[in-house]
This record gives sequence, structure tokens and C-alpha cells, in this order.
Amino acid sequence: MAKRKSSDEIGALGSILREALAEYLGTAVLMVFGIGSVAQFVLSEGKTGSTDQVRWSWGFGVAFGVYVSGGVSGGHLNPAVTMALCLFKRVSWTKLLPYWIGQYLGSFTASCIVFGVYYDALSTYKSGNRSLETAGIFATYPQPYLSTVNGLADQIFATAVLMLVIMALNDPNNMAPSKGYVPLLVGLLVVTIGMTFSHNCGYPINPARDLAPRVFTFAAGWGIQVFSHNNYGYFWIPIAGPHIGAVLGGFIYEVFINTTLPCTNIRSSSPRPQNPTIQATELQNMATTKELSQHSFERNGSDFGNRSAQPPPSVRDE
Repeated sequence: MAKRKSSDEIGALGSILREALAEYLGTAVLMVFGIGSVAQFVLSEGKTGSTDQVRWSWGFGVAFGVYVSGGVSGGHLNPAVTMALCLFKRVSWTKLLPYWIGQYLGSFTASCIVFGVYYDALSTYKSGNRSLETAGIFATYPQPYLSTVNGLADQIFATAVLMLVIMALNDPNNMAPSKGYVPLLVGLLVVTIGMTFSHNCGYPINPARDLAPRVFTFAAGWGIQVFSHNNYGYFWIPIAGPHIGAVLGGFIYEVFINTTLPCTNIRSSSPRPQNPTIQATELQNMATTKELSQHSFERNGSDFGNRSAQPPPSVRDE
């Protein structure tokens, strides 16, 4: 028995490790395309690429990352999404930390890769000065006008929208699309958020997308300025905001669509709307069945009465 239990535990750990590695690879794919598009745009001074191209690259990066990892881990690629799914009992809490490690390491690895690919360009761009302009290739930075409160609200709102639609796309009791289309639709969702809510601070909406590259730039020569910008008033917003927003978006979906309390995963007992034609047919069949039952009762009423007067065998035996 002990050996059987030990074998099961090893198997479970192996499964979680495999899923964490899938999150690592999927997040790396997402970040390579996303950061790479920003690097190309910035280092070419806008001659190669455009802001819209950057948004599409992030969206397709999300889609390709989910296609790579989705069959194994679900393709979260976002610590805030993973936490919300754990909270609403879509994913086991035992997977939270391994997924987070995979996501952050995948993002950090992608930062290293893009830095290596564009090393010469970074070294010659404006004399290789490690300024916030080039640091912005890797992590996000706010507009000069953006306050801390407004920046936090921006990230909470944008991530709430992201999480709400993700839950809808994966809900089999809603109008969920075919499995193979989900990554593309999530990618389009990210593109849409980028086209509508990127002006304030670049729509990070993913703690791994921002923190890991920021740590990389700190270590790669940009120094403490990547954290101290705005008197240390911004770097934590792309971490805290998405986590709050993902929980809020999941809560809204649960209450308005699933009509459950958070963390219960219990469906509403109220029936869903039906096609009127099908409903009418079902009512007609019920009426016919009722008539047949009544006719049978009238024919065998006395016998039915005698039988019903006797308790069932299980009751008599007791």
C-alpha cells in the first residue's frame, strides 16, 4: 500500500512538473513574439513595424503560446489568470506555485533571447545608452500624466475584462467555441484590449509579462531606474492590478452568468431558455403521457389501489 501511494505521488508530481514546463514554454513563446515586436519597432525608430503591428504581435503571441501549452496545462501564461482559476475551483491550488514559476521563468527566458537577438542593435541605438526608452522594450512604463490610482484602476479594469471573456470562452454551458478556436479568440481579445486601453501604460495585464522582463533589465545594465521610476510608484501596479482584476472579472462572470457565489462552482438550478418549438413538443408529449396514464388508472383502478395499499418489499422487510 505504501509503495502504491508513493508511486501515485510521484506520478502526480511528474504530471504537475510537465504542466509547469508547458506553462514555461508557452509563456516564452508569447513573450518572444511580444517583446520582439516592440524591439523591432523601437530600435528601427518606427521604420520597421507600427504600434498596430506590435498589438497584433502580442495577440498572436498569446494564441501561439496557448496552442503550444494548452493541451497539457490549459495555456494560462498569466499568473493572475491561474490564481483566479484556482480561486473559482477550475484549477487545483497545488498547481498555483509550479505554474507561476514556469510563467515567470518563461518570460525571463524570452527577455534573454530577445536581448541576444537584438544585442548589436541595442548597443548602437543612441550610443547604447541604457535608458528607459530601451527598457520599455521589455517592460511597461506609464505616461507622465498617469497617477498611481488611475494606473491601478487601468490594470484592474483591463484584466477584469480579459478574465471575464476567458471564462466565457471556456464555459461549456455558455456559447463556448470549438476547442481549437479558443487560442485564436483569446489572442484577438488581447489585440482588442491593446487597441482600446494601451495608451495609459501599455496594457501589461499579466504580472509575468512585466515583472520578469523588468528584473532582467535591472540585471542587464539598466539598473535600479527600472524600479525607481515615478518614485517606485509604478513597478508594482502591473503585478497587483492584474491579480485584483482577474479575481474581479471571474467574480462578475460567476455572479452574472453562472449565478453562483464565488468559490462554489455550483450551477444555478433554474432551467436555461429552450427553443419554443422543442418546448411545445415536449409539453404535447407530457400531455399525451398523462392521458395514457389516466386511461390506465381507470382500467386498473381497483388493482392499483390494492397494490398501492401494500408497502414495498423493502419496507415490509424492515
